[in-house]
Amino acid sequence: MEREFQLWEKIKDITYQYLDFTLNYRQSGHPGGSHSKAHMLISLLFGKKMLYDIRKPEYRFNDRLILSAGHTIPIIYSIFSVIGDAFDEMYRQTKDEKYLIAEDRLVRYYDLLTFRHRGGLPGHAESSGKTLLLKFNTGPSAHGLPASVGQALALKKAGLQNVKVFLVEGEGALTAGATHESQNGAWAYGLGNLFWLLDWNDFGIDDRPFSSVVYGTPEEWFSAHGWKVHGTMNGHSWQDVYFTIKRAVEEADENIPNLMWFKTKKGYEYGVYDNKSHGVPHKKNSEIFWETRKPFMEKYSVEFVGFGKPAPSDPDEEKKQWEENLKIINKVLTKDEELLKYITDTLIEIAEALPKEAPSTFVLNQNPYKDPAIYDYKNYPEWLFAKPGENVPNRAALAKWGMYINGVVGRKYGRPLVIATSADLTESTNLHGFGLGKDDFGGFGVYDREKNINGAVLPSAITEFLNAGVCAGLATVNLSENPYEDFNGFWAITSTYGSFMYLKYGAIRLFSQMAQDSPIKFGKVIWVAGHSGPETAEDSRTHFGIFEPGVLQLLPKGKIINLYPWEHNEVPVLLGAALATDINNIALHLTRPPIEIPDRNALGIPSHFEAAKGAYIINDFDPNRRKDGTIIVRGTSTTYNLIKLLPQLRKDFNLKIIAAPSFELFMMQEDEYRNKVLPLEDWIDSMVITNESKKLMHDWIFSKVSEEYSLSSDWDDSWRTGGTVDEVLKEAHLDCDSIYSGIERFVKDREKRIAMLKNIL
Repeated sequence: MEREFQLWEKIKDITYQYLDFTLNYRQSGHPGGSHSKAHMLISLLFGKKMLYDIRKPEYRFNDRLILSAGHTIPIIYSIFSVIGDAFDEMYRQTKDEKYLIAEDRLVRYYDLLTFRHRGGLPGHAESSGKTLLLKFNTGPSAHGLPASVGQALALKKAGLQNVKVFLVEGEGALTAGATHESQNGAWAYGLGNLFWLLDWNDFGIDDRPFSSVVYGTPEEWFSAHGWKVHGTMNGHSWQDVYFTIKRAVEEADENIPNLMWFKTKKGYEYGVYDNKSHGVPHKKNSEIFWETRKPFMEKYSVEFVGFGKPAPSDPDEEKKQWEENLKIINKVLTKDEELLKYITDTLIEIAEALPKEAPSTFVLNQNPYKDPAIYDYKNYPEWLFAKPGENVPNRAALAKWGMYINGVVGRKYGRPLVIATSADLTESTNLHGFGLGKDDFGGFGVYDREKNINGAVLPSAITEFLNAGVCAGLATVNLSENPYEDFNGFWAITSTYGSFMYLKYGAIRLFSQMAQDSPIKFGKVIWVAGHSGPETAEDSRTHFGIFEPGVLQLLPKGKIINLYPWEHNEVPVLLGAALATDINNIALHLTRPPIEIPDRNALGIPSHFEAAKGAYIINDFDPNRRKDGTIIVRGTSTTYNLIKLLPQLRKDFNLKIIAAPSFELFMMQEDEYRNKVLPLEDWIDSMVITNESKKLMHDWIFSKVSEEYSLSSDWDDSWRTGGTVDEVLKEAHLDCDSIYSGIERFVKDREKRIAMLKNIL
């Protein structure tokens, strides 16, 4: 290995120069942690313990790499530039196709010119473009940790325990609560294929060292959670770093997660150390910048353009100088035939060690995602739907739908479709159904790391952040033979109280960004905001989901579908319709109390199947009477109470009443349908009724005049209290009497409203 270590040293030297010139010119980025991670990353990428094909970052049997310390992306760009430049030169010399890597698949030295510029290399780690080998978008502290658990779990459940997930992080991020949750989750799920590499350098941004505020060592932090721990106090020794990785991989236990720690110096060979090196590059062409170039120039007999001088005042000349110096670094690489051959042939050898066919343990040999049984809600079995007159909560339908979906896929394909996880609320939020069986199918049951890897329900503790990250990570593992065209892996569903949904937003946001930008197809995640609205009355306002579910709207339009079924039978219909789209995030808002299933035929209300269109007419205008306005209603108790009033409302007023379970699905309908349900003239003359806050109905509210007459739980801009459902609904002004009074006011003030609208319009 001694000669290899010498070559790794030269790779490191070239990498550092690419890195330092990039940050110095751009005057942005994070040098300290990037420098301290070079030894672990180069050892990992070239040490033959991580198996991957650098030419095919999408290959389904590649080991996964997550740079959880996403701010240290400059070191990745720099190492990838060394690799990309080496392959380019070998292909130029030999014309051998094995050395060909498409320009858009890996970083080259000239890409460094685009660092932190729009359309160029991003300032934090992203799984797209030239860094598709990285398998999660990272940067926010510790957000990569739960995702790594999800990815390792997906691989294990697919029968690919030998495909590993490697994650790189610093100890600063380990102080985040997500770490504790992820440590526990990785042990609970028996993820022997999960390997974290810890850069233990004791500093972040502030002056104080982490050891002054955090007790212990990596051994204590991780062995206490049941992990296998390997490490070295010599994190800048090739031998010690390599053999730490080697031991960890070769001595791994099938069901025990692994930590490798490396004691390093933040800012190693940068000239500025510890927290002072964190996020501040040397001043442009400063004395210390040139001083730290000298060892490289002396070692490799080169001289950088402009050495020892200030940066050119002309921007074009400055950029030219930078580019010339990157070319000088590149020539140190390309003139070394031994190094070129080592880099390229080693990585090709690693690639050739990957399995070419699915192992016998692989359980995803067939792809169920095009099976119409998943989406064809009109042909779902009758037992999924409650009968008129039954008193059932809408959340109960989720358990039945989960049992049906995983049962259909289980019978046909021998694996679950959806993996469920909840924070000690599995039955409370009805996710237990995804593990249940029916008739001749016994169900997949609860996951167990040894006895039931095929289990569909994860035995999660109170780990909201972990659960969200697990779902996001799991859904990014695409094991299709054609991952650019099809997805084959697992979908996921996770639930909590609607009032706690903010705990999941970090993972939702990152997953949405990845789904938008990655050329690889991802699976879907269903985010269940359970026990939402004032209907969670007995738990009082700490558990009401009136404002908090709004985080499920905080994504770009078209990146998430929100579903608000008001009664049981709309749940499977809305899910089937939403999952049939190409949108990866589905948010399902459910409530706790049982309500009576309406006799739609007797009431003259359209079938629950109409919910699939996102909005439908409960009551239309009588063409022989003057129109009194349009009511747009969403939510369980609000719609339920409105329908109880329907006979009286029909008698007293001439209203169009529209149920609005999903704005996103409604906007996907043909113009003809949308103009029939809610033409502009009706929308102008409308109000909304919702069990959540008024602002969460913003898509349906036409104007400030409409908002003034609308009914919502925050009618007085106050938090509600608690009590029985009836008491809280009355306080929220959403009981039958309050709804009637609100509509009466809306109708009575019609001329006044129209006049106000004319002034606005």
